[in-house]
Amino acid sequence: MSKSLKKIVEESREKNIPEVDMCDRGISNLLDIPGLFTLSNITQLVLSHNKLNAVPPNITELRNLEVLNMFNNQIEELPTQISSLQKLKHLNLGMNRLSTLPRGFGSLPALEVLDLTYNNLNESSLPGNFFYLTTLRALYLSDNDFEILPPDIGKLAKLQILSLRDNDLISLPKEIGDLAQLKELHIQGNRLTVLPPELGNLDLTGPKQVFKAENNSWVTPIADQFQLGISHVFEYIRSETFYNKYQQVLFKVLKMFEVG
Repeated sequence: MSKSLKKIVEESREKNIPEVDMCDRGISNLLDIPGLFTLSNITQLVLSHNKLNAVPPNITELRNLEVLNMFNNQIEELPTQISSLQKLKHLNLGMNRLSTLPRGFGSLPALEVLDLTYNNLNESSLPGNFFYLTTLRALYLSDNDFEILPPDIGKLAKLQILSLRDNDLISLPKEIGDLAQLKELHIQGNRLTVLPPELGNLDLTGPKQVFKAENNSWVTPIADQFQLGISHVFEYIRSETFYNKYQQVLFKVLKMFEVG
């Protein structure tokens, strides 16, 4: 028989257990868990597969949290206070109902992995300081509603994994070429027709790199290169021929979407 939530809290406090797992316990309100917010020493809290629809401001009392997993809940909004978790490195908010992120969200100074997969976010959902999260190594934005990726993405200089699968992207900003440490880029299942020439600055064709781009609406020259292989795509977008064509093609594409 599984332990009661109260028992889990008591054990963590008495034995100084740093990791608390409350996965799949039917929790709908964190304030209903006696003593949870007195566990100021815990470093990991797993609340995935519950029924939470909100995160109380009290979350800041767990000031030593490094990992917070709230995957697969019904969370619609986050408190602005969440950015006070100064030690937080890994935040999983995938499969929730977020349509916006709180003001100041980009103030998390230690965040390395942010998973926002399967929400209702778009470019307007991001607060002004979102791209101040310069410690990020992995950003998962798949299965949302992004039509454009803000140019400030280029400020996330430490990014190694960027997942944008299954959005509504019609173009990528040239600043994506500034992500010199990028090892994985997932852009499949969007409405992309062209790639910025600056993407050619990146090495995404090696055996340890991942570049996924299927299920887009590539213009014929790019589609032809994909038939030959990813290395051919990168060779082509680095060419002078492509650079000269790119602006003209992108202009036509954006016009087409404006009319549509």
